[in-house]
Amino acid sequence: MRADRPLVLISEDSHVVRQVLRFHLEQHGFDIVESSDGVEAVRLAAVHQPSVILLGVELDGIGGFEALARLKADPSLADTPVLFITGHTDTSDLVEGLQLGAHDYLRKPCEPAEVIARVRAAARMKRLQDELRQRNAELDRISRSDPLTGLANRRHLDEQLAAHIASALRHDHEVSIALIDVDHFKVINDTFGHGSGDDVLCEVARRLRSVARTEDIVGRWGGEEFLVILPFSDADASMQISERFREAIASRPMLTDDNDVITVTVSIGCATGTDAELVERADLALYAAKERGRNRTVQLPGLPVS
Repeated sequence: MRADRPLVLISEDSHVVRQVLRFHLEQHGFDIVESSDGVEAVRLAAVHQPSVILLGVELDGIGGFEALARLKADPSLADTPVLFITGHTDTSDLVEGLQLGAHDYLRKPCEPAEVIARVRAAARMKRLQDELRQRNAELDRISRSDPLTGLANRRHLDEQLAAHIASALRHDHEVSIALIDVDHFKVINDTFGHGSGDDVLCEVARRLRSVARTEDIVGRWGGEEFLVILPFSDADASMQISERFREAIASRPMLTDDNDVITVTVSIGCATGTDAELVERADLALYAAKERGRNRTVQLPGLPVS
């Protein structure tokens, strides 16, 4: 199978019909997988993710209508166009198939030119749908990402934090956050220039990501501030993880694109709980870390349990 040839799944109980369809479709640039069994057709569709499915009404195993229902129930196949193949002269099969989500239909005996035209139209629609979905996914990713560091932006952090707090309340566990600020960042900008300042922010982001656990959500809160959501982490765990963040930043100087070698430290404020003031408490802890000399991690006592 070639990437430039759309894949068509043919599921039809007649071997002759399958071979005729295969011959004409392959001659016009399509690759083919085939089956006479409805259950097998659903399995093959899940494995191969075809561009178009040609589905007979009568199949071994399960019928075409049940196979269609299973295809539409699979999120990865729900948008795949299905063309029903029917030998019936009345419209009952066609109406039922279209109501169940079929894209189009073909009557037996199938006219080759009609088959090619309908399959091409369905494959084109599937390609456009996939392109639109990819573009929408990319736009959504961009809308949730910080353009400089590639980390989650504040919008995404706000949404994720609200979701994790709700989950923690529902399932009775704790969530923590670490609010991280680059020490003396204005001095870095003033001394080395904004380009080197941006390089520092990108390197801070990279080191935070390298230390974060799989479940942690690392983002840029704004300016020289970063925020990390630490799911399922109590106060002790959040302090341990935050210290690893701090040590990763301070462990060695950073080299910028202008070959500036800059020693960078961060101050970190931690907060644990499920209250709406989690960020505010982390910000107070961050302020305390700066007041105590910077390059340190501070966690203030949590709110009393009501």
